[in-house]
Amino acid sequence: MESNRRMPLWAAALIGLVSGAVAVGVSLLVAGLVKASAFPVVAVGNAAVDLTPATLKDFAIRTFGENDKTVLLTGIFLVLAAIAAAVGVLAVRDIRYGLAGLAAFGAVGILAVLTRPGAAAMDIVPTVVGVAAAMFALHRLVARALAPETGPREVGPYDAGPHGGRAAVGGGGEERHGGESVVGAGGEERHGAPVPPVMRAGNGPYTFDRRRLLIGTLGGVAVAGVAGLAGRMLSSRAEVAAARVGMALPRPAVPAAPLPAGVDLRIRGLSPFVTPNHDFYRVDTALVVPQVDPRNWTLRIHGMVDRPVELTFADLMKRPLEEADITLCCVSNEVGGPYVGNARWLGTSLAGVLRDAGVRKGADMLLSTSADGWTCGTPVDVVLDGRDALLAFGMNGEALPVEHGFPVRQVVPGLYGYVSATKWVTDIKVTRFDRDEAYWTPKGWSAMGPVKTQSRIDLPRDGTRVAPGRTVIAGVAWAQHKGVEAVEVRIDRGQWRQARLAVAPTADTWRQWVVDDWDATPGSHTIEVRATDATGYTQTPALAPVAPDGATGWHTVSVDVA
Repeated sequence: MESNRRMPLWAAALIGLVSGAVAVGVSLLVAGLVKASAFPVVAVGNAAVDLTPATLKDFAIRTFGENDKTVLLTGIFLVLAAIAAAVGVLAVRDIRYGLAGLAAFGAVGILAVLTRPGAAAMDIVPTVVGVAAAMFALHRLVARALAPETGPREVGPYDAGPHGGRAAVGGGGEERHGGESVVGAGGEERHGAPVPPVMRAGNGPYTFDRRRLLIGTLGGVAVAGVAGLAGRMLSSRAEVAAARVGMALPRPAVPAAPLPAGVDLRIRGLSPFVTPNHDFYRVDTALVVPQVDPRNWTLRIHGMVDRPVELTFADLMKRPLEEADITLCCVSNEVGGPYVGNARWLGTSLAGVLRDAGVRKGADMLLSTSADGWTCGTPVDVVLDGRDALLAFGMNGEALPVEHGFPVRQVVPGLYGYVSATKWVTDIKVTRFDRDEAYWTPKGWSAMGPVKTQSRIDLPRDGTRVAPGRTVIAGVAWAQHKGVEAVEVRIDRGQWRQARLAVAPTADTWRQWVVDDWDATPGSHTIEVRATDATGYTQTPALAPVAPDGATGWHTVSVDVA
């Protein structure tokens, strides 16, 4: 047993951390019963994403790539851990301070939850229950750590019970040497100075009990872990994954033609013509991937239409189905960046669905909404001009991966994803650009986002060392819905030389290219590439950032030949 005048700082922080873990675990469990997006940690993270300036978001994407959401969630949990530890210290000083800290934390969570798109009053239940569980855990852990003894007690002016709380926070009642600091009831540092004793009859002294605290924290950790695990299971991940795996894709009425010979140059290190699903880029605002069961999925089409439509997944599967090879590209892709990929998509014509609804004269925008509330604005005329705009549910011969929009997403060739490629799409409002705004537009991005003609060097990689002699230079170029007509490469600002192009099955896919006759000489060399599309436009050398409507410039790499 240790003196009631001191509790180790680590013990106070541990009480707060375990109480915080109970809040997270229990709120995740209740969110699994109410709504996955009502989990307060995710709500706070999504609110942080929405409030983050566009320049900082661009920095995060450039720096962390597809790991940006993992980095953000890690940062949120680290901040929560620090706050929880501080709450524990406050609670040992006075339990009321700790409870007030948890209440403030809960208020932030409730505010974040209620500001999410489609929020309802019930969405605050996970936060409220989680905070209540944390308050109970905090109260019990403090009580266990500072247990009363019977008999007469000798107390100092800073001594009190765990609930009235002026027990000092420090290193325990064992003898201290070397001037170790502890935190007293008023927050002042105490260095082992003697405290005049005060005798009080009845109710023995409150003493720090390490064993009782550790047993209590193990129980709290167990509650948090079991609740969190159950919450994840209840969030329907398992059901959605099973539904996806068990889905048999129907045969399309309009299948894509077999890929022609020569579409893939099959050069090691060169991006393959078809991007495997597990390698396809992912850039979106969803901190937690929406889990949408196709049995419960519906798509509502309304607004400036003659006949509002609501489709179930079964309705969608009964419509005429099409296959199309389409390259998608993110507007956040820097010159030479990785956020571009090509796949064979299966779905039904978006234009056909719109014609069934009857688009009214004057409508020029499709405001689509995903299951997590993200919105996207797509030009109506682009979707209706005859290109393969799809409501897709298949990707490279299998059901859409969950992280790529299962069960249904939009795919529109020739437009950047932020204005066309809504994942987990559940609602399409036919409207006008002068009446509605999509998610990225008020943040400074262009309302229109046609893909710009681009090219990239895959081989050799920037900064690599290559051996002297014959060296392969290869990469990909894209100009969706226009087509790549030519690719040129130059070395050390010399003469441009024509690259050999792979076959392209349609104008909506990227195209591989190669220069395989460069005799590399020792020294440092700079390699540049530019593409020309079927309209005759050649990439500009002028460098422009990704905002507001896509980067421009020639991709350049430097290599050392030795």
